[in-house]
Amino acid sequence: MGRAELSIEKDRLQDILNFLRKSHRYYMDVMVPQLADALEQLTKPCLPPQRETIWQFFQQYKEELSVHFAYEENIVFPYVEAMLSGERCGQYSIGEYEQNHSNVQEKLDDLKNLIMKYMPRECRREDADQVLYCLLALEMDLKKHTFIEDEVLIPAATQLEERVGSPKEASAEELSDREKEILVCVAKGMQNKEIADKCSISVNTVITHRKNITRKTGIKSVAGLTVYALLNRLIDTSNIE
Repeated sequence: MGRAELSIEKDRLQDILNFLRKSHRYYMDVMVPQLADALEQLTKPCLPPQRETIWQFFQQYKEELSVHFAYEENIVFPYVEAMLSGERCGQYSIGEYEQNHSNVQEKLDDLKNLIMKYMPRECRREDADQVLYCLLALEMDLKKHTFIEDEVLIPAATQLEERVGSPKEASAEELSDREKEILVCVAKGMQNKEIADKCSISVNTVITHRKNITRKTGIKSVAGLTVYALLNRLIDTSNIE
């Protein structure tokens, strides 16, 4: 069954939202503190600059995780719950969540590599193993969490949007500022790599933006998007190569 064919009862979707909220609390109140305790024990033999560097890296990861969860709890989940009540909130769409769905795995992988390969010899192996155990447990749980969001929540919310009213019908199909920026680059004949470098984003993010531009405008070709940009005064003829 493809994602677009997924069907889920409203009560079950609310249960999923409640589960995701509870899992956020469990990660931040239990699993992350356990990891912090294990890291503190591991880094006791380190010199202060080494210990501070590792701790700062961990704190940055913790902050990223907290910001990711806050975005879901304050923006995404209330939006889905409003649709469950038959309402459509503002100009938001679940496509923005899919586009901005943070990858919290990268720093976790880096932290694992640092612990496995680069800790000073003074650090005890059993302490490193305890940190790795905490990291792997958190990693496995987060992967399940992300799977539920990607394969259940997003498809179900997309279906809800179709029932409640499309973004276009809700006057919410306008391109975001970033999408307009990408569209101008496309109209100027720039390739994805050039756009990524200019906007300081990844090529995959450029591709996602372009998909969203096509979805919102209904226009697929570069030539058609160029005409769209001209008609909407995003560019003038002097910008076109």
